[in-house]
Amino acid sequence: MGRDYIVDEVRRIREEQAAKSNFDIKAILASAKKRQRKSGRKVVSFVPRKKLSPRPQPAAVGPR
Repeated sequence: MGRDYIVDEVRRIREEQAAKSNFDIKAILASAKKRQRKSGRKVVSFVPRKKLSPRPQPAAVGPR
């Protein structure tokens, strides 16, 4: 199977960005958020869904 050059490029860029942040995950995320704000594009943040109340369990039925 041939190489996927797009995947290779994404991995190379990811590695470069991580190296700039000294592979510190908090710094990597802060840098990504900064790039998002700087881009001027709308960034969507999904709000967690409300938890549903548990369904009532049916009454136990004896042997038939």
